[in-house]
Amino acid sequence: MAKYCEICGKGSVTGHSITRRGLAKKKGGVGKKTTGITKRRFFPNLQRKKVVIGGKTRKILVCTKCIKKGLFNLPKKVKKS
Repeated sequence: MAKYCEICGKGSVTGHSITRRGLAKKKGGVGKKTTGITKRRFFPNLQRKKVVIGGKTRKILVCTKCIKKGLFNLPKKVKKS
């Protein structure tokens, strides 16, 4: 399963995880020292949603920003009687 939004195309980006040791100067220490930098990936907040595409209902991965903006059509709810 690909980790990207199927509406806007937002996907994972790479970055770093930085490990530090020591006490910060403003807390009375001599400063923070970097002890390690490792690569990591940042993933978007994706949710599985039922979406109407071309008259058919599909489950797709959508980022929360697209959900808030309402960039897709939700299926109509059927009332139970």
